[in-house]
Amino acid sequence: MIACAIRGMGKMSGRLGIMKLLWGSVFMGLVLGKWVAGLPNANMTDSKYGFLSRPLMVGLTLIYGAGAKGAVCLDGSLPGYHLHRGYGSGANSWLIQLEGGGWCGTIRNCVYSKRTHRGSSAFMEKHLPFTGILSNNAKENPDFFNWNRVKIRYCDGASFSGDSQNQAAQLYFRGQRIWSVAMEDLMSNGMGYAKQALLSGCSAGGLATILHCDEFRELFPRTTKVKCLSDGGLFLDAIDISGRRTLRNMFFGVVTLQGVHKTLPVSCTNRLHPALCFFPQHSIASVKTPLFLLNAAYDTWQIQASLAPTVS
Repeated sequence: MIACAIRGMGKMSGRLGIMKLLWGSVFMGLVLGKWVAGLPNANMTDSKYGFLSRPLMVGLTLIYGAGAKGAVCLDGSLPGYHLHRGYGSGANSWLIQLEGGGWCGTIRNCVYSKRTHRGSSAFMEKHLPFTGILSNNAKENPDFFNWNRVKIRYCDGASFSGDSQNQAAQLYFRGQRIWSVAMEDLMSNGMGYAKQALLSGCSAGGLATILHCDEFRELFPRTTKVKCLSDGGLFLDAIDISGRRTLRNMFFGVVTLQGVHKTLPVSCTNRLHPALCFFPQHSIASVKTPLFLLNAAYDTWQIQASLAPTVS
């Protein structure tokens, strides 16, 4: 969503603001079909711009079979998603959005996260507003308003990619399993009949979109049109003002603590340290599915986290 790509840039309104953003953004990937080309306009009504109408509130669905497969949030609670059914011409089209929300790469941070909606479904909102490309308003979201639209909640702290646990701290790092059971549940609830499907995500969810893009493609027959959209999912592996690589060190903690190395592309981990492969620029070349990338040229979170962190 555009709001994710411009976090911290201040308010911009109307087409002029969107065009300024697009000129200052990096676009990469393969973009096929009118419904992807329409993405920027579909996001002009996010919360930063004001809604054209009251947003649709969609309830949380917990995946009750997940616990038996060890697919649980950081605190051991069940994962979940919000689904609004499509209709008409969009009845067999699916848009999946992976929620973002940072990472936890230390026991202390993960223990904190498991007491919030980022680590436990017990603290998740029971209803979420569907806005931007999740909106059901045809004027706000002309490309996807009548699709089956899903927001998968983020509660593992490793971009849906971890596979480990820490018994002493009672922490479950099961992001990869959460991804798998969510896909299984959605496939059995109609997504298996999709004629076209788009996997999307923002920030940590944007990174997850890149990591899972080809897996998503493999869920469907070749006749299904499948693409991916990562918004704000590329992160700078840069030396900061103190001479350190703060973001790389954080990713090293996430990958090591949560067992992410088990799920990263082998084509990358065979030649680079797994922590580097968590930066998608090192593994994105191996993604075969059509992929659309949107990253703001000026992102205050990344400027601080990568170049001028508070610990410097």
